[in-house]
Amino acid sequence: MTGRGPGTIIGFPHKRTSIFFLSCVSASISGDTGVIHVLESEADLEWPLSKGPNPPYMVLLESSLFTKSIMMKMKNASSRVAGVVVVPKTSPPEFSPHTTCPNENTGVYTETYDHNLAHCNTTVWNPRGNGLSYEEFDFPVFSLKEDNETEVIKQCYFDHNRVVNGSGLQYPLCAMQLFSHMHAVTDTATCMRRSSMDFSTSPVMVCDPLGGYNVCAFIRPYNSTAFGHKENESVVIAAARLDSKAFFLEDSTGAEGSVSGFVTLLAAAQALCEATQEAPRTRNILFAFFHGEVFDYIGSSRMVYDMKNNMFVIDLDNVHSILEIGQVAVRSGTNLFLHSDPVSRRNNTVHDEVTNLVKNLQSSTAGLNFSFVETDFSQPLPPSSFQRFLRARAIPGIVLADHQTDFNNRYYESFYDNAAHLNLTYPSNLSPEEQLEFVTDTAKSLTEVATAVARTLFKQAGGNNSQVNKINADPKTVTQMLYGFLVRSNNSWFQVLGSSLRCVFCLSEPNPPQYYVGVAKSSHQANALTYLVQYLLANLTGTATNLTQSQCKKPDELPNESTYLYSYLWVQGMVPPNSTQRESFCVRTAVRLVKAVSPAFDLGDYVSKEYSTWTKSQWKFIKARIFLVASRDLEMLTLGVGVAVLFTSLLVTYFVSTKADVLFSSVREPNNAAY
Repeated sequence: MTGRGPGTIIGFPHKRTSIFFLSCVSASISGDTGVIHVLESEADLEWPLSKGPNPPYMVLLESSLFTKSIMMKMKNASSRVAGVVVVPKTSPPEFSPHTTCPNENTGVYTETYDHNLAHCNTTVWNPRGNGLSYEEFDFPVFSLKEDNETEVIKQCYFDHNRVVNGSGLQYPLCAMQLFSHMHAVTDTATCMRRSSMDFSTSPVMVCDPLGGYNVCAFIRPYNSTAFGHKENESVVIAAARLDSKAFFLEDSTGAEGSVSGFVTLLAAAQALCEATQEAPRTRNILFAFFHGEVFDYIGSSRMVYDMKNNMFVIDLDNVHSILEIGQVAVRSGTNLFLHSDPVSRRNNTVHDEVTNLVKNLQSSTAGLNFSFVETDFSQPLPPSSFQRFLRARAIPGIVLADHQTDFNNRYYESFYDNAAHLNLTYPSNLSPEEQLEFVTDTAKSLTEVATAVARTLFKQAGGNNSQVNKINADPKTVTQMLYGFLVRSNNSWFQVLGSSLRCVFCLSEPNPPQYYVGVAKSSHQANALTYLVQYLLANLTGTATNLTQSQCKKPDELPNESTYLYSYLWVQGMVPPNSTQRESFCVRTAVRLVKAVSPAFDLGDYVSKEYSTWTKSQWKFIKARIFLVASRDLEMLTLGVGVAVLFTSLLVTYFVSTKADVLFSSVREPNNAAY
């Protein structure tokens, strides 16, 4: 792999080894080796970058020193840097390795839509963004997770490499080798072309498109095989994004960036489902959880493409309005903000519908401890999935967010956007099970937002206003979701709602699930996050049935069941007291997984400016090791002695072979020898 081009993640393998995670890098096929140097301050950079007599160096630094300025200094002296190992510690006041204008070129605000709003000209949404995730480095960058391993490396450094009085210690020195070679080259167009040119029986892919599955559910299900326009049907879309990323992809939790939004929408779906079963509606509601949005709106652009081409169960003409839940967990006061598109609102019909949606939202906060405030009409939408729908046609819509202008999120798309960022703290004397049930202040806040969202959707769908105030989200459900998605996914509640057949791997570790979208797999297998959201939404909005496990697998064989309208999921269930067997059951649900892969790869347009073209490089393995290295002089001496021994042995062998008849001749004994 030689570099990273537009639209290609080259250097993001992120395959878990024992302790390391890899990010945006280039690395040699035989590994990168350097003498370890522990960076204790920015001033220490002088040693590995200029003064140190034993380059290249493998620089170990704590996260407080993992800054754009330090990384760029090492990038500019890459001949003296073999690699960088980052040790995550305390969170800095702010850090965002994303750009200042996320998804700048694939949203609705282009030169042709409104040049005054393009490129974040009026509002810089992420002013803390330093763009570090989009830099290309000629050396590997690893994240070291285990404290014990960190101490081993540091102790090796202090014993052998520590600089004393301006000079290094004597040999041997402690060195590290990182293996992280990837196959992709240049850019998406090149690596996809090279992948397609392999005509062997076992073709080698050098890169894969990013993608996964969206999670979708209609309140009133449609026939999943009947695509295209639905006559006399009007649908309100409630949307949130699933994915996030960080410089080290497997460390991306996106607590504020994505989890706060989709947890709110899940809780709203649960509250709304109970109300809509009792009251008739004039409009349907689609809950849409989009995957791959960080990478130029992969999930939402795919849905819009499918709607335009009659490959989805509704089309764009069926869409009445859109309500999207953005970042809603880091409020600076008692207000949440309603963002709308100033360009589409120049259309009177769209403007009137948006005004009505705003009124429904604001009236839905009655009795709650916050208010919805509309932003300035001249301000564009923040980065959001809604923008992809607006690229196709003018649709009324609102994006909810906790920020009026730029993000409140100080850690946008970084590994610091985690549970601690949302103040998810628990009393120290609580067990994991007690923490799961403990309702945090953040859970209470998001429960109120979910209540307001559910009430608004009920009104938008034509529900009876007299029933609105009966709709309330469940704080226990919200706190359990926050705990499961941000603290410990392997918990009893997730295990109850999960499947023993398809989602065991979702709960294999105590950590939060991975929020990176991953690659589009031909095996039709979604990632752990997608399955968790699918099963949660199914349990929160579906119906438990009396079907057996075999019937749940083949419900079409039963007279009153239909896989055209519903999905059927086998759920593990609870373990009753004094029992070791779970009470499993089958859930009938309208939840479905829908392909979330950029249309550019279906169209073969790998240089598309309309759709995402992000790919990820293939790789063999990722590992690291430390060892002691001798001085150059000793190595040369050892080599010289070895060469001398070699030639000496050759000479001896030659001499012995030429004189073999003399050296190994035997004296013939006389015939009359007596014994």
